[in-house]
Amino acid sequence: MAHIDYYLSTLSPFTYLAGTRLEEIAMRHGATITYKPLDIVTLFARTGGTALPDRHPARKAYRLQELRRGAKKAGLPINEQPIAFPTNPAPASYAIITVQKAGGGDLGGLVHGILRAIWAEEKDIAESEVIRAALSDAGFAPDLADKGMLMAAEEYARNLEDAAAVGVFGSPFYVVDGAELFWGHDRLDDLDRYLSGDL
Repeated sequence: MAHIDYYLSTLSPFTYLAGTRLEEIAMRHGATITYKPLDIVTLFARTGGTALPDRHPARKAYRLQELRRGAKKAGLPINEQPIAFPTNPAPASYAIITVQKAGGGDLGGLVHGILRAIWAEEKDIAESEVIRAALSDAGFAPDLADKGMLMAAEEYARNLEDAAAVGVFGSPFYVVDGAELFWGHDRLDDLDRYLSGDL
């Protein structure tokens, strides 16, 4: 059975555009998933990337076109320039880490709900009530947002180290069995084919 380490930023619009396709692919192939939220800005600095504010205007303009086209292809609503972006990604990331340990709800649904909140619903995912609502919608106890903060913070930092060690440099990033890497929501078809033995 294959295992997928799913490195993600709760701020990434491209992770939002992935929807819940990873979960559908994993279910089809009997693969397991570990969700690994991380600090994408620090990862960029460590792996040669450029944070969005520092990119050339041409790259920023192209990114907006890619978001519009990607949302249309995915059938997802999107605001390419949401009011609450950027924001602090840590609280939502901590919630994902905490409930992954606790179990009992729809983890993929939670991740997508948090991303949808920022990219389609004009909500600030650093706010406690937004995180608690996303937890509740995904079948988790809302008060899990307030538990395990130290453990979650430590794992959040560890996810960054794990990502850098294995060769991850963006979000979303999928690592199969610690070796086969797929970067971007637009590589999910390749991931699917790889798990089928076609790639």
